[in-house]
This record gives sequence, structure tokens and C-alpha cells, in this order.
Amino acid sequence: MLDLAFDDLNEPRLAAFLEGRYRERLAMIRISPLTNDASTRRYFRIIDGVERAIAAVYSEPFDAHEMPFFSVRDLLASCGLAVPDIREFDGARGVMLLEDLGDETLQALVSSQDMTRASALYDEALDDLVRLQREAAIAVKSASCFQVAFDVEKLSWELHYFEKHFLEGLLGRDLSTEDRTTLAESFHALSGEIASWPRVLCHRDYHSRNIMRHNGRLYWLDFQDARMGPAYYDLASILRDSYVALPEDLIDEHVEAFRRKTAPDERRDDFLRRFELMCIQRNLKALGTFGYMASVRGSDVYLQYVPRTLGYVRRNLMRRSELDALWRALARHVEELS
Repeated sequence: MLDLAFDDLNEPRLAAFLEGRYRERLAMIRISPLTNDASTRRYFRIIDGVERAIAAVYSEPFDAHEMPFFSVRDLLASCGLAVPDIREFDGARGVMLLEDLGDETLQALVSSQDMTRASALYDEALDDLVRLQREAAIAVKSASCFQVAFDVEKLSWELHYFEKHFLEGLLGRDLSTEDRTTLAESFHALSGEIASWPRVLCHRDYHSRNIMRHNGRLYWLDFQDARMGPAYYDLASILRDSYVALPEDLIDEHVEAFRRKTAPDERRDDFLRRFELMCIQRNLKALGTFGYMASVRGSDVYLQYVPRTLGYVRRNLMRRSELDALWRALARHVEELS
């Protein structure tokens, strides 16, 4: 998208916010709309002769005291993790001005570098994840993220979201009563096991698009939905990432390194089994999101990542015989899983 002058900005709430903040410099600023993510927020890069910043425009007003973004951001910063500074906000207008971290996402960095250098970035990203689990465990539990969790209800909801928006919405499949029953039973069993595992604080959407390199280190984005959950959740998100294809041997190395740092007493086979079950749940949820964006929101930008994500699901279903019923039910409707 081309940069906009202030007078060309068709976003009244952001325009009113910028008028109050920049005043006499309004004629100098350039506004660059950024590609939206799967949320309802809109983002703009604001550039003038003095500073660069990112404006996030929410769909409705917010109260900073009740908004998880603020408490989670402060918690992550207190854990020693890099998160963007909040420059200013106007809750009544639903606008927040954030530090501009640039454009170097982990996704872009990995695609432009050899695997040796990419592996070093994942070393850093996973070390940050270890730090989150360690420091959050001893932190004061006042932030909102400690009050919500990946329980059976939430995990099951995510899997049925896949059924509704990917199988039915995107693919248009007409599921039989038998298939619905099999899916419901399999989803409940999988969710029940995952929910029974010990919980740590999870970013919840820890993948290569939500990690950026800035000033020589990795920064975290999109963390406002953090919640308690299994230690394998964020690990599955980043290593079985829909947006990046990592070599299998590299994934194996990072899984084992993470186990040694976070659960050295857990048997390797047990840790790997839990990781693979978590990957299945997480990847099915991602497919649900891709289906929703295409069939409900009318955006096909995520469809390019469907084949890779289905490949992850098939690989892990093949390795977990206890999920054979789920695999058979899905394979009847998704050719890539057969």
C-alpha cells in the first residue's frame, strides 16, 4: 500500500488521535497501512521527522485497567522478555501507539537465511520460552492471564471450530452422524488428556509472524491472549508453524533441547508423545482459523498455508495409533490426510 498523508486518512478515530498528538506536525507525517492479521484490529505505521510508531486501532473503545494487553505486556517485560513499548493510548477512541519494531519477522528471517543461522534464531526463541515458563512460575499472579486456561472446554471449542469452519465452511463437507460422533468423542478425549497435563503460562500464539528481531534481539507480539496451559503448547506453535517449514532433524533437536531445559526428568518418549498430541490439536485449530478467514471473512491469504498444516496433522496422526478413529474420520473428508 502507498503511504498516506494525514488529509487522506479515512479512519476518523485515528485521525482525531493524531490531531491531538502531532498538532503542528500533522503536515509532516506519513501514514502507512500495514497488512492486517486475523484479528479485528487495524495497524498503521506513523512516520514523521521525529519518530516512528505503530498505531493499533481497535474495533471498539477499551479500558486500560481491564484490557489484558497492558497487564500481560508488563508481566512479560518483568520476566525479562522483549515486548514493544506503549507510547500513548486513547481508550475512548480505541487507539494505541506502540514502539515500531520494524519489519523483520522470524518468518521473513528464516526464509532469507540458511538453516544454520535460522537454527540460532530458534535457539533464542526457545530460550525465551523457557524464560517465560520459569519466571512466570514465580511471578505475582495478579495479571489476567493467570485466571484463564486451556481447559477441556477451551481445547474442545478450538477443535469444533476446525470442524465448523474448515471441514464444513471451507471444504463444504456434509458430515454423517457417525462422523460427527467420532469427531466429538475424539476431540473430547484429546482435549481431556491435554487439559490434564501440568500448566505453565503460554503465549498462546507463539509463531514466526508474532516474533520480530529488533535492536539485536527477538521481540514478542500479539500476546494479549496469554493463558495457562501445557508446556508443549507454545513449543508446538513455533516448531509446527504453518508459516515456516523446518527440517525434521532440526525440530527433533529443538524438542529434545527444550525437554532437557524444562522437564529433564520426563522420559523422552513421553515428552515427544505429548508434543505430537499438542501439535495435532494446535494445527487443527490453525486450520479452523484459515477456514474461517476464507469462508466467513472472505480473505484467502491464509489458504497457501493449508497444505503444510495438513501435512503436519497427517504426520502426527500416523505416529499416534490411539487416534486412529480420528484419523479415519478426517481422512474420509480430507484427501490430504488419507
